[in-house]
Amino acid sequence: MNWGVVIPLFIFLVIVFLAGIWSNRKMSGSASFISDYFIGNRELGGLVLAMTMVATYGSASSFLGGPGAAYSIGLGWVLLAMTQVATGYFVLLILGKKFAIVTRRYNAITLIDFLKERYQSKSVVLLSALSIIVFLFSAMAAQWVGGAYLIQTVTGISYTSALFIFTVSVLIYVIIGGFRAVALTDTIQGVVMFTGTLILLIAIVVAGGGVSAIFSDLIAENPNLVTPYGQDGQLSSLYVSSFWILVGVGVVALPQVAVRAMSYRDSKSMHRALIIGTIVVGFIMLNMHLIGVFARPVLPGIEVADRVIPLVALDVLPSWLAGIVLAAPLAAMMSTVDSLLLMVSSSVVKDVYLNYMKPNASHSHVKNVSMGVTAIVGIVAFILAINPPELLIFLNLFAFGGLEAAFIWPIVLGLYWKFANKYGAIASMITGIGAYIGIHFYNEAYGNLFGVHTVTIPVILSLIVFVAVSLLLKQKAYVFPHRKIGA
Repeated sequence: MNWGVVIPLFIFLVIVFLAGIWSNRKMSGSASFISDYFIGNRELGGLVLAMTMVATYGSASSFLGGPGAAYSIGLGWVLLAMTQVATGYFVLLILGKKFAIVTRRYNAITLIDFLKERYQSKSVVLLSALSIIVFLFSAMAAQWVGGAYLIQTVTGISYTSALFIFTVSVLIYVIIGGFRAVALTDTIQGVVMFTGTLILLIAIVVAGGGVSAIFSDLIAENPNLVTPYGQDGQLSSLYVSSFWILVGVGVVALPQVAVRAMSYRDSKSMHRALIIGTIVVGFIMLNMHLIGVFARPVLPGIEVADRVIPLVALDVLPSWLAGIVLAAPLAAMMSTVDSLLLMVSSSVVKDVYLNYMKPNASHSHVKNVSMGVTAIVGIVAFILAINPPELLIFLNLFAFGGLEAAFIWPIVLGLYWKFANKYGAIASMITGIGAYIGIHFYNEAYGNLFGVHTVTIPVILSLIVFVAVSLLLKQKAYVFPHRKIGA
């Protein structure tokens, strides 16, 4: 075990736990446990909002799976990854003030609260909760796998033992601290991710003899590595362009990201988060994926691509500095999985249990059930992650696509189109999910349908169905509630 690496990582975990304890104490004095536990009483400022969005979206895919894919595929994957730059901008721009106003008016704590009030449909609620639970388990499993790979690489212990350590570490501070702990630790983790990315980029360029030397080595190995099309030409322009839906515009439909747009304090906080979030996401996404490509000539022959970043950090940095830098991917995974845990547990507790099973539950009962469900969800994700996939990025992207196919139009049209109704929402969700799963298995067997990413066709079909069914089965035009938020 490399103690020079382990000690900085251990100190980082201690800081995270302290944040959870502080949040738990602050939450104990809160008048509304549910509001505080799941959205932090809507008190996020601009910096915290930006960092919690960055940290929630920046995950094992961004820090392990993405660079691993770039290591295997080349600069084409870097180009594809840069569609993520506008993620936070799109979410806050499209949802923005209107989403915050409407959810405040509804007293919505979760995304499904919004959908429940907007469409007045039990079917929409249950279908939404089922979608979140199914697809977010895939996303959580990807984070569990990434965390285990990182700890395994650093400590040398078995994969299962590393997976257990990561699971326990995350569960402790999420269960005791809730959303406030998540937002606070996300801010710390966002700073760590930014700093770690910068240090590792500089180190890999130096180790490779400079950018020119690295490019020369890549061209000598395979000229396709420095083209937009991948090492064997698998990235067509149409496929790369379709990623604008998956990791660009479509991110507005990810429940774990959308809920951030209802949790900020005032308009000034949102505007500040737009700027900070876009800059930080752009910096991290570009440079982490470049590191993956640049690592190929520096450390050739890595068999498990998802371990590229920890192996390179250990190779090109002093132990103590590698420990600090590797806190970045650990932070990315922890900050994503904590949000996913809360999202799934809130769907079970708030959207199903309290709505339809025990609406008059006491404060202490709600608290115990919320923490218990969070623990159970984490344990199930641990079990699912015991046998990891070959490249965890594709597990994460599968979850992203499924959630977007389900939620993008019920959220966006529900917010902006007064004729959107429950029939259109239900038909759209069923069409989106059904088409996404069907096309996914078709693509696995025969290659990408029409050369685009799996999510593209389901998103288009679900839009057509939503509009057609809403107009065919008309309801009274919806009147949107209005309420000012802080300037």
